[in-house]
Amino acid sequence: MTGPRSQDERDALTVEIVFALVTAGLLAAVLYVAVASPALFGDLGRTQETVWHGAAVAVAATGFAVRLVRALWLFSRQRR
Repeated sequence: MTGPRSQDERDALTVEIVFALVTAGLLAAVLYVAVASPALFGDLGRTQETVWHGAAVAVAATGFAVRLVRALWLFSRQRR
């Protein structure tokens, strides 16, 4: 342990967390629209729309988690 963090270190950590959350959210939104576009813009049956929306949610959630973990992981490695 190196002792308490300075204000600059805490600020940098806060900025990095917010950056990771925002970029992960944007990625999730883009992935959702990309995968759900047949259901959003097509003329599908109710069952098919449900399947497309479910797949889009799964892909978006996975993309969000991967981006968030990767961004924070890279930040922690840069600090070492």
